[in-house]
Amino acid sequence: MPERAPLLSVADARAMILERVRPMPAETVPLTEAHGRVLAADIVASRPQPPFDASAMDGYAVRVAEAVPGARLAVSGEIPAGHASAEALPPGSAMRLFTGAPLPAGADAVLIQEDARRLCEGGHDVIDVVEAPTEGAYVRPAGGDFAPGDRLEAPCRLGPSQIALAAAMGAAAVSVARRPIVAILPTGDELVAPGETPRADQIFASNNYGLAARVAAAGAVPRLLPIARDTPDSLIAALEAARGSDMLVTLGGASVGDHDLVARVFGSAGMTLGFHRIAMRPGKPLMAGTLGHGTLMMGLPGNPVSALVCGELFLVPAIQRAMGLPGDPPRTRPLPLAAPLGQNGPREHYMRATLLQGDAGPAVAAAENQDSSLLGVLAGADVLIQRAPHAGPLPAGAIVNVIDLV
Repeated sequence: MPERAPLLSVADARAMILERVRPMPAETVPLTEAHGRVLAADIVASRPQPPFDASAMDGYAVRVAEAVPGARLAVSGEIPAGHASAEALPPGSAMRLFTGAPLPAGADAVLIQEDARRLCEGGHDVIDVVEAPTEGAYVRPAGGDFAPGDRLEAPCRLGPSQIALAAAMGAAAVSVARRPIVAILPTGDELVAPGETPRADQIFASNNYGLAARVAAAGAVPRLLPIARDTPDSLIAALEAARGSDMLVTLGGASVGDHDLVARVFGSAGMTLGFHRIAMRPGKPLMAGTLGHGTLMMGLPGNPVSALVCGELFLVPAIQRAMGLPGDPPRTRPLPLAAPLGQNGPREHYMRATLLQGDAGPAVAAAENQDSSLLGVLAGADVLIQRAPHAGPLPAGAIVNVIDLV
């Protein structure tokens, strides 16, 4: 028998997938529809923010040289936010102003109202200075946030703070990457859709629904296809149904058994296969390639945990890359083990685990049963523990890297 090629590492498999990703074109959307989108063109500020020296607190505009403890200053006017004073601050006086209001010309500090005592003297309002301000106190200088020409640089994912910044720069609409359309195709005679009546030898399809939720959370548009049966005709029909999608993800049928037809049928339809197996647990029978019209194809395992973990490690970075982001692997963070872990095998292992809160802080405990068919264990997990191939046994308290589950 010919010798099989060595299994591909997780990092190499991810790199090969990202090489096959097509970038999405840009489209313009209103700022109100931009949350979660990836910015495709820089937003450039046309004016400073704030555009004037502004008060950071309610108080009085003063000259520091005059606002010494015990000084009495006449209140010469009032400046609410949105209404600049046409007059400069007269000598020996103060102007009442409110948070966000422009300072009048001549003022160099804000005396906050807590540091002033307001009185009426001879029918005129005056203040006694209780605590002297320093120069520039409670003043937001013009351009202190950003100056004309400053940029919100693309690519970046637009969250609430980025959208607020874009609005402050005056952008009513933004150029963003189009959301990739990800067709999701469950395969197998053993599957029926939830709500249908299964035979005694069938199960409900679940991977496609979980993966669709993760695809949407990553910023793409999931497109759920009907279940394809284990026949070439059904798979070819599914390929036709997936046309117009930017990525096609199959679930099941990616192994090498007699009934695993995806690679064979898609290959005959023009798919160029990149790889078929990776050194990973769960998820060894992962497949990736390019369909004839340039669409990325990923064949995920049929076991539900394998499918969802592979989606996190490979599909989510591919979606990010399509929208202009780097497509980095999931972020990890270090945590101590709450219980010992044994020797790892020859494949990189992503273990379902829960977070425990102890006196010394959080720790992580791996689930006892890591069978890749157990969705209940995955649903109860908080993180995945990442273990390198052939990693040795670890005692309680040892530090491991974990990936937070969405």
